[in-house]
Amino acid sequence: MITLGIDTSNYATSVSMVDNDKHKIIFHEKRFLPVEQGRIGLRQQQAVFEHIKNLTDILSKMEIKDIGAVGVSVKPRDEENSYMPCFLTGKMSAYSIGAALNVPVIETSHQTGHLTSALYDLDKEELFAQKLIMLHVSGGTTDIMFAQEGKVVQNLGSSMDLFAGQAVDRLGVKLGYPFPAGIYVSEKAEKCPDIIKNIKVSVKGYNCNLSGLENQCEKLLKQSYSKEYVCKYCLTFIAKSIIKMIQNVQADFGNMPVILAGGVMSSTVIKKIVTDAIPDAMFVQPQLSRDNAVGVAVNAYRKVKNG
Repeated sequence: MITLGIDTSNYATSVSMVDNDKHKIIFHEKRFLPVEQGRIGLRQQQAVFEHIKNLTDILSKMEIKDIGAVGVSVKPRDEENSYMPCFLTGKMSAYSIGAALNVPVIETSHQTGHLTSALYDLDKEELFAQKLIMLHVSGGTTDIMFAQEGKVVQNLGSSMDLFAGQAVDRLGVKLGYPFPAGIYVSEKAEKCPDIIKNIKVSVKGYNCNLSGLENQCEKLLKQSYSKEYVCKYCLTFIAKSIIKMIQNVQADFGNMPVILAGGVMSSTVIKKIVTDAIPDAMFVQPQLSRDNAVGVAVNAYRKVKNG
């Protein structure tokens, strides 16, 4: 079965087509929403407008046929009160296509899309059935949770103030990079040969605090540390916080598979630090770790397949 996936997050418009029988991505396009230089995000009304423009262009050039189902993310998280207007643009497009083709439309969350995308990339069917620890770390989340059967079953903890992606983006914009700035911060950090030591993270139980990280990065810049060093400091702080959160969960619930997804988790710097401490932690390729609609499409297939 071929399924179409649509994801309209606060960062990017993503559309994917997946041939699930062949485990092949037929089409995948993602466009970041344009943000004015020096700013760190968009108002929802502007995000909705940009999504409409992007979807009109992307969908008009696609050859949409032989589709068995349409998947769409309609909210940020798998929670009753989770809501963000920008997801309505994808929902509207999905139901229009579904009605025109007379195929089912499968709703999911942006977060479940990330989880399913990671599981699809890892290509281990047994992971869908297993209870596992998932971290979704991006511009709007720093969440640790239990997942099973391709969905979040229990949220365990999060950042109590600033999200990891926000800290990265604010540093990147301060350094003159466009928003979202994660890829630029990661590239700078990779060029720093220093091993960042003596970092004291703020983690209590399964929750962390990251607002102090922003202040520490500003202090380092004022002290004339290089951009490369400050970027690596930022990512190291996030990695150390994540490690502590995972270790605290494992101490209480025992070892189980650990999957890390979200834009921030596409950083090679973070991956090395985390896997040095937790060798079995599973990262996915950057394309499927960052915002994408592949997981949304695969989720639709699995829901239809399982009735």
